[in-house]
Formats: sequence, structure tokens, C-alpha cells
Amino acid sequence: METISILIADDHPLILAGLTSLINATPGFHLVAQASDGPQALDYYDQLRPNVVLMDLNMPEMNGVETIGRIRRINPNACIVILTSYQGEEDVYRGLHAGAQAYLLKDAGMEQLIQCIKTVAAGSKFLPTAVASKLAERMETNRLSKRELEILVHLATGKSNKMIARCAGIEVGTVKFHVNNILAKLNVSSRTEAATVAARRGLLSIF
Repeated sequence: METISILIADDHPLILAGLTSLINATPGFHLVAQASDGPQALDYYDQLRPNVVLMDLNMPEMNGVETIGRIRRINPNACIVILTSYQGEEDVYRGLHAGAQAYLLKDAGMEQLIQCIKTVAAGSKFLPTAVASKLAERMETNRLSKRELEILVHLATGKSNKMIARCAGIEVGTVKFHVNNILAKLNVSSRTEAATVAARRGLLSIF
């Protein structure tokens, strides 16, 4: 079996140690480098061209999504596995939309991670059932506009329509219009529900 070269991009020492141990103990796997931030991951990829990149989303200096996009500009066929603790629908969507072929949570089992790496290295996608379900839910939801996301962030902090209008520099009537659209797109009936769904889907962290 051809050896699969792997680059790890993660800033958590314990995660790095665990992944390194797993890769070194798996026949056919070869760890070529460890990156602790986005720019370093980009440099290592450009120099070493590994078969697979294990990428965390929460990276210093340059987040995982941006790093994935830049790696894909270097090589449109780059094989990237997102390995993260983030599991909101929006996180899944943004990661895969950037060009990753797989999305795996850090609490996944060793066998699942090994199978994921092999699958991606062979040119296929790897999405566990739970992740695929989140992606499907995200795709079924009408995407909020940039202004609606802004309003949603204010709404989630408990601001009144009048306070949101003042912060956003728009009329109160316009705020009410956007809030109604937000409730409809998220399929909820109250501001509290909207804030809860937005937090679960990762919508509050992307604006």
C-alpha cells in the first residue's frame, strides 16, 4: 500500500500529541509536519504537498476556513479533513464550502479517523451521518443576508428593536421587518428561539 503523507494543523498540544501517536502507529501513514497556526500550515503545505491535511477550524492568525481556501488555491485537488470540536450547521457548511472533503469531530474514534484519512486520500468524501444531517438541515434553510445576520447578533444579546435600530443605524420599522424575516427563515416563533437556534447552528460566530 502506498504511504499516505499527512500534515496536522492544530494549536492544541494534546491534540497534536494524540494525532501524532495515532499516525505513527498506523501502517501506511507518515506524518510530514505539524503546524500550530494557519500561515504555518499554508507554508508547510506549499513546501511538502502532503496527501492529506488534518485541519482544525479554530486556528490562530488565520482560521481554518481561510487556510483551507488558500491551500485549495495552491492545489485545487488538495485533500483536507476538518478535525474540530465545532459542530454547528454553519460550521459544517463553511468548512466544506471552502473545499474540505471531510468533516470529523475530535471525539471521533480512532478507527473512524483512520478510515476517514484513507477515504479522503483515495479521492472520496467522508461525512459521518450526524454531520451529513447537519449539512442537509443547513442547505434546507434559506441563508440569512448579511444585514439579517447583523440584526440576529444584536437580537441574541437581548436588545430591543429600538436599541438594535440605534446600533445598526436604521429605522425601527426596518428592524421589525428584518426580525420577521429572521424568524421565518429559521422557522421559529420567538426571538428567544431564534437566538437559541442561531447559537446551535454557529450563526452568531460568523458575522
